[in-house]
Amino acid sequence: MTTDLRVLEAPDWDRWFAKLERAFGGALVDSAEEREAWRSVTEYERSVGVWDGDECVGTAGAFTFGLTVPGGGLVSAAGVTMVSVAATHRRRGILTSMMRRQLDDVRSWGQSVALLTASEPEIYGRFGYGVGTRQLSAEIDTSRVSFRVPADADGADPVQLRYVPLDDARESVESVYARQVPGRPGMLERRPGWDRKLLMDSPEGREGASALQCVLARRGEGDDAETIGYALYRVKPLWEAAGPKSTVVVDQVSALDPVAYATLWRFLGEIDLTSTVSVSNLPVDDPFQFLVSDVRRANIRVRDSLYVRLVEVGAALEARTYQAPVDVVFEVDDAFCPWNEGRWRLTGDVKGASCERTADAADLSLSVRELATMYLGDTSPAALARAGLVRELRPGALVEASVAFASPVAPWLPHGF
Repeated sequence: MTTDLRVLEAPDWDRWFAKLERAFGGALVDSAEEREAWRSVTEYERSVGVWDGDECVGTAGAFTFGLTVPGGGLVSAAGVTMVSVAATHRRRGILTSMMRRQLDDVRSWGQSVALLTASEPEIYGRFGYGVGTRQLSAEIDTSRVSFRVPADADGADPVQLRYVPLDDARESVESVYARQVPGRPGMLERRPGWDRKLLMDSPEGREGASALQCVLARRGEGDDAETIGYALYRVKPLWEAAGPKSTVVVDQVSALDPVAYATLWRFLGEIDLTSTVSVSNLPVDDPFQFLVSDVRRANIRVRDSLYVRLVEVGAALEARTYQAPVDVVFEVDDAFCPWNEGRWRLTGDVKGASCERTADAADLSLSVRELATMYLGDTSPAALARAGLVRELRPGALVEASVAFASPVAPWLPHGF
């Protein structure tokens, strides 16, 4: 078999996307509008296809994001997406060839980090990706659970909630989101077009629920009112003999201050004719957990979310800051990107960092996958050491690195890509 791996061109997009859909078992989009939204955000020069004659048998793409890292800085990152191999062409090295090409390209673009969400996590570990963030989901029994709202600061205007049509709310939603990006590692600074894509609301994709609804939280009056939060949700109706038991399906909820956030949650929990609030993606340290009257009846679950790959170890570690002074030499194993192999001295604190090659003795030994897992602060080097995945070569180095790599807020990926 002879195949041709080449950069995607616009006239080939429909065939390329169709092969992606087939690999994932059917249609990935619910409407022509959503299909065009995917087309509009595709970065052709960062996407590749593998072709067997005129047939597309492999797909892979990358979006350009700014990734928030501990300390609030942004690192340019490649958001790996739309990866597939035709079932007829498996076990022929196609995926490996696309991953090889992609990581080489990411390096040439000057991006030190690659990101993805994994349909099958075991696939990407061998290419150096590690779990960088986790996400919380919940099914809250609002027939038994209430939300408390903390007292407002003296003199603060009360929080007011208003329904707003989606098209009218888009700018406010994006503004609130953008203001929160620097405050939490793992959040993404997006290119234009993503606001439209993330607010898609085709009837075919509602799965029996209502149209997407938007409530804005505001402070102030009239023209001086400021939007400080929003909730995007649907209601999935259910009527039983004993009465209504509908579910509020939360798409997004976000606010710039604790009182507005709690007010939005209380609103979601008190919508008429509903008895459950379902949410699938929140940070693992989300404050809603401390606002519910009975956390057990929130039925909280945690799972993996964003996978991270350090493409340039030195540049990636220099891009973030560290919670305590650190001076540690890492011995890094990276068979797939051998330019990262060897010893790196990381020195840094809350003000900044440097990471350079060194001939000094190593303090910690680990693979690039483990380095990626601890990069955003979700998992400590000490936890990985207890699993036998990080080796301490200098006594005290493990504690030093674990304290330094920690983040005061849990990293979180707000949406897929």
